Amino acid sequence: MASEPVFHRYVALGDSFTEGVGDPDKRRPNGLRGWADRVAEVLATKSDDFRYANLAVRGRLLKPVIAEQLEPALRLSPDLVTVYAGGNDILRPKVDLDLLGELYDAAIGRLAVSGGRIVMFTGYDLGYAPVFGKLRGRVAIYNELVREIADKHGATVVDFWRFREYRDDRYWDIDRLHLSSHGHKQMAIHVLDTLGISHELKKPRLPKAEPPSKRQRRDADLQWAKEFAVPWVQRRLNGTSSGDAVKPKRPTLDRI
Repeated sequence: MASEPVFHRYVALGDSFTEGVGDPDKRRPNGLRGWADRVAEVLATKSDDFRYANLAVRGRLLKPVIAEQLEPALRLSPDLVTVYAGGNDILRPKVDLDLLGELYDAAIGRLAVSGGRIVMFTGYDLGYAPVFGKLRGRVAIYNELVREIADKHGATVVDFWRFREYRDDRYWDIDRLHLSSHGHKQMAIHVLDTLGISHELKKPRLPKAEPPSKRQRRDADLQWAKEFAVPWVQRRLNGTSSGDAVKPKRPTLDRI
């Protein structure tokens, strides 16, 4: 039986998914924990000299993720890199998925040359979602590009598309765009399992929830539109982002 891998320098790249939005913790940089922090906490128990950096910033499109985070990541000489980017592009009214794939391919190629283990993510299957379900086809095409890029460069894929437990609303934050604390914990488990890392994380114990009535669902949808959907559209129209004033929460390799 092969021994599990041991990592010493882990760098996480991406957007809000990797920054940890939806998993608040006032004790941590940017007030967030997230799945990447949780993964790093486990990896730190496997190596005395383990260090972790998280360069992800919420709201970033794929091109800015590459432009702002790739070179700093390479300078840190990581032996493990996780990267998820493109989700914000898919949400835009128009997106060139082929161009997205070309940019992603070039970036992963540069990371691969550095010799570290690379972990990529497919996008989640939105088919069940009443509002975002129309984007299911985009996500499916994006996922095929991710798998092709991963095959080309020997990257590992965490296949979010197939994680059916995320059809439970309790795995999502109230904005319906980001994982909840339960969702982040479950994602950490998936990442560690995919890497073949032993751990003691347990599936989240979800709070009890009664199925909402039609009226409750309608009221919740209206409240969501007012608090989250409308501001999101306004930011798109104004050319602003939720991450404009946000800095990477862990820009250097440090102990977790």
